[in-house]
Amino acid sequence: MVSGGAAVSMTFIWLIAMVVLLVIEGVVPGLVSIWFAAGALVALLISLLGLPTWVQAMAFILVSLVLLALTRPLAKKYVNSRVMPTNADRIVGTDCVVTEEIDNLRGTGAVQADGKTWTARMDTPDGKAPKGSVVKALRIEGVRLIVTAK
Repeated sequence: MVSGGAAVSMTFIWLIAMVVLLVIEGVVPGLVSIWFAAGALVALLISLLGLPTWVQAMAFILVSLVLLALTRPLAKKYVNSRVMPTNADRIVGTDCVVTEEIDNLRGTGAVQADGKTWTARMDTPDGKAPKGSVVKALRIEGVRLIVTAK
């Protein structure tokens, strides 16, 4: 059992931690600290029971991690689901014609894809593709199309 003064101070610490975490949650877009605020609430309740600080800390960690593991995938799916695909995304997976030799070591290369010319790089560090060859678009990194040999 913890002495009365220590129990009260831990109660205030958990209360302050919970409030700070909730404020962070309210200020930052997306869910970032709600799980830890819930952990702080459980630790606060345990501190009111007068249990030792190590039990409070373990409860905080355990509750926070369990809630994070169980609810984050759902939260990401429903809260942060506003990913807007662009017209450029339809290029990924299509065939492209190399219009300027791709040489990753020299940092050169371009392809024609969907009627537009893209700066291109191969998916391997020392990749090359000759002019006129057909490659497949893998992904877009910034304004560069990453391609692979067909």
